[in-house]
Amino acid sequence: MVQKSTVVVVSPATLQPLFEVPCATPADIDAAVAKAEQGFASWRKVPVAERVAILQKFCTLFEQKKAQVGETIVSQMGRPVRYAAGEVGGVLERANYMISVAEESLADEVIESTDAVHRFLRKEPLGPVFIIAAWNYPYLTMVNNVVPALLAGNAVLLKQSPQTPKCADLFVETFHQAGVPEQVVQVMHTDDNGADYLVRHQGIQYVSFTGSVAVGKTIRQSIGNAERLIGLGMELGGKDPAYVLADADLDFAAENIVDGAFFNSGQCCCSIERCYVHSDVYESFLQKAVAIAQNYKLGDPSDPETTMGPMAHVRFADKVRAQIAEAVVKGAKLLVQTDRYFPNDKPGTTYVGPQIITDVTHDMTVMQEETFGPVLVVIPVHSDKEAVELMNDSTYGLTASIWTQDADKALEIGNQIECGTWFMNRCDYIDPALAWVGAKDSGLGFSMSKHGFDQFIRPKSYHLRLKQ
Repeated sequence: MVQKSTVVVVSPATLQPLFEVPCATPADIDAAVAKAEQGFASWRKVPVAERVAILQKFCTLFEQKKAQVGETIVSQMGRPVRYAAGEVGGVLERANYMISVAEESLADEVIESTDAVHRFLRKEPLGPVFIIAAWNYPYLTMVNNVVPALLAGNAVLLKQSPQTPKCADLFVETFHQAGVPEQVVQVMHTDDNGADYLVRHQGIQYVSFTGSVAVGKTIRQSIGNAERLIGLGMELGGKDPAYVLADADLDFAAENIVDGAFFNSGQCCCSIERCYVHSDVYESFLQKAVAIAQNYKLGDPSDPETTMGPMAHVRFADKVRAQIAEAVVKGAKLLVQTDRYFPNDKPGTTYVGPQIITDVTHDMTVMQEETFGPVLVVIPVHSDKEAVELMNDSTYGLTASIWTQDADKALEIGNQIECGTWFMNRCDYIDPALAWVGAKDSGLGFSMSKHGFDQFIRPKSYHLRLKQ
């Protein structure tokens, strides 16, 4: 009998073990894939309208679980309780949009229909798909792909990060309560070896991954090594820039950019990590941003007064501190007095206070690698040309934003920026009606929008000659 490995989930707040989760063995995985294949055979025949009704019920049930959702987020990844249940609203916004456009998006596309010829495209589901979600927004990174995959008629095997496994349990339990058959959507608790086994499994017809660039590239290599001709969608990291023009509303820009940098302790793929500010308003912007940063309350995520909780793991906090330390050695300046405002920010802990850094250069790690923590680098620029060059000086390209009153200039500059989403006067937001896509190392494929179903279907062409 194969001994099961386990994942030990540690509290980000206390660094004490919370619980253990047994990991699926290869035999368990084989059985789950077989169940998914059986479930797919029947689920694909369910009319889209019926799938829509079932997922509408899912939304109703999920909304009723705000307290449970909040508890799983606070305990497993450390988001402050005052924000934790807010993820429910995001799930409902995205799910309801995809549900609302499902029948239109998945309908046959008729090319020609006459007495002589009938030509059309039918959108067929792929089969069992393996979806790997991320811990930083556990429910939002699940809903982006699980909902369209199910609506399109696929069976889903869902793996959540080992940091937040019970989020997947609650999510899938709600689908089952809504009427999605248990064989059609299953949670897979696995270690890295089990995940690799699933990626290579002959029964899996598509893989969707949300996470780091390094792991994404490993998954792509695993699929290639297994000589599998299946699709792969990846939503990876970011080093997202903002550009503040001289005509921007500085109070509004500072408030939103700081929030976009520090919300969720900066643990967001599309958080603002680089901020370029026109030299005419640079000093004024800095003053406003620092004042906002100093007002955060870093502490226990279960305390309603806390506005910034711990990072999800000590190794994430260590990475942030290492980037800051290297920048300082190379001449960077720290503007937030951590010891004064955030005394619980100490080495070896998960607590990292918000930091604003100036006097940086693009050869510093903090400007090249994803930080994924509460750090905002602010750099003065003297022209739009300089800003564009610096914004594009990154291997990432998820989102970018401009802060100005001039929409024409926003579009002109946006056309030059290498990114998947371009914002004017906002940031850190996924609009479910728009494609969520990354350029360069920030991703492969996309989710959301009417086209978000495309990754989970295979068009099949029908050409019927009715008269000979």
